Amino acid sequence: MPRDEAFARPMLGHNGGPPLEPEEPPNPNASWRLFCWRKAHRRAWKTPPREIALRRLARAEERGMTYREYTLEILERGRYL
Repeated sequence: MPRDEAFARPMLGHNGGPPLEPEEPPNPNASWRLFCWRKAHRRAWKTPPREIALRRLARAEERGMTYREYTLEILERGRYL
C-alpha cells in the first residue's frame, strides 16, 4: 500500500467528527443576515396594542392554548385560528 493512501484513511480511534479545517470560506454576509433576522424577530414579537393582545388571549384560552402558543401559530401560518 502506498504511503499516501495510508495517511488518507482515518486512523484507528478516529471518531468520524467534522474536519478541523472549514471546507469553505466563511460567508461574508452572515453578520448582515443575522442582523436582519434579529430585527425581524423583534418586530414579529413586539407587544401588540392592548385590545389585540386581549383578543388573542381570549381566543387562546378558548382553544386551550397559551398566549405565546397562539401568537406563534399566527406568525407561522399567517392566519388566525
